[in-house]
Amino acid sequence: GFHVIPSVSSIVPESCLLIVVGLLVGGLIKGVGEEPPILKSDIFFLFLLPPIILDAGYFLPLRQFTENLGTILIFAVVGTLWNAFFLGGLMYAVCQLGGPSLNHIGLLANLLFGSIISAVDPVAVLAVFEEIHINERLLRGEAVSASGAVRNPPLPSPSQVLYHLFEEFANFEQVTIIDIILGFLSFFVVSLGGVFVGVIYGVIAAFTSRFTSHIRVIEPLFVFLYSYMAYLSAELFHLSGIMALIASGVVMRPYVEANISHKSHTTIKYFLKMWSSVSETLIFIFLGVSTVAGHHYWNWTFVISTLLFCLIARVLGVLVLTWFINKFRIVKLTPKDQFIIAYGGLRGAIAFSLCYLLDYKHFGMRDMFLTAIITVIFFTVFVQGMTIRPLVDLLAVKKKQETKRSINEEIHTQFLDHLLTGIEDICGHYGHHHWKDKLNRFNKKYVKKCLIAGERSKEPQLIAFYHKMEMKQAIELVESGGIG
Repeated sequence: GFHVIPSVSSIVPESCLLIVVGLLVGGLIKGVGEEPPILKSDIFFLFLLPPIILDAGYFLPLRQFTENLGTILIFAVVGTLWNAFFLGGLMYAVCQLGGPSLNHIGLLANLLFGSIISAVDPVAVLAVFEEIHINERLLRGEAVSASGAVRNPPLPSPSQVLYHLFEEFANFEQVTIIDIILGFLSFFVVSLGGVFVGVIYGVIAAFTSRFTSHIRVIEPLFVFLYSYMAYLSAELFHLSGIMALIASGVVMRPYVEANISHKSHTTIKYFLKMWSSVSETLIFIFLGVSTVAGHHYWNWTFVISTLLFCLIARVLGVLVLTWFINKFRIVKLTPKDQFIIAYGGLRGAIAFSLCYLLDYKHFGMRDMFLTAIITVIFFTVFVQGMTIRPLVDLLAVKKKQETKRSINEEIHTQFLDHLLTGIEDICGHYGHHHWKDKLNRFNKKYVKKCLIAGERSKEPQLIAFYHKMEMKQAIELVESGGIG
């Protein structure tokens, strides 16, 4: 009904309706005297989240992502750390002033709560932003890049390093400076280790696809198999499974697509989209069902303070970071961009699942944390998710253009890349164009020859783009009935 009736989709995001369906199903199950099922964290992180992240990573617009990489990482890492400590510190102050019902909650527990609630949820952001077709390169990048440091069990986002850090500290009698330094260093080890594992599996997948010309039917299987193996292998060594998934998808795609048949490419595309869509649907429905099934403890002071400080932290973080980022960007982030980034900080099932991982032995206030997290999730998904479309229209924010690249545009893009590389070489300033050109030359001279079969390994980039366009136009012509 949502997809058939346009008036519904123009008012309410699909994620909101799915949560409502989950609430109704959970209420119905409870009404007949049964206990509603709860979305278990291991099911969420091992089976439901990976398809969504793989879909976002495999089809990541690499050029736009790399051009905005610095900005995205600042928002994802520095922004998340700011939110976690700002929220944790303020919530500790609220607890100290909140009377006997709250003042037993210490600084460590509040910092842990801040780390859970601080991260932007990639599932919620991608679900809402893809519906309204906004130019989401920064927020999409922030949400997916925030899938940074993952430890066991697999937890996306830099905030989850803090989550594990504070959870470990809860077991210590005394926390030393060395413990804190080692905890923060673990972020880089976990993230970069995950990327390394992903690159290895991406290269193996690309190399394997060289030899599948006689067994085309199993080609799509290798993409899914190696991606998931990258995820599980990284988790086995307590590295970032999510970063491994993204890295493997990004690395394997250009080489795999050069080796496999067009039918296999179509199968990968539609199966991955379907798989991620089903996972999103299940996540939001289970979020509603689990809300009805969970144990809750309502404290007005704690819940309202959490919601208020989440909004304040997001706005302040975006304003301060944008002011700093704009000093180095050629294309500045406008006030409209800042508003969308701040307003698009949706929370979702990740924070909800993380709260279920808390041990009652160390965190007796888990039920109150869970109630506050559910309130923030519902506010961001329902209020912000439902109002962002009218606000985007009101502010006339530039939307994502579904345009097809032409040969002319590709020629000019490559010409400008070479021109800027030449200017950097003449000036003696080695910027990102210089290093990008070096990487492209290395890729063409060595990597493509190893990972791409036949003559296509020697094919110039412009010719490869032309063949891709030619194939697309031929398929569109056949589908439209242009050939009798």
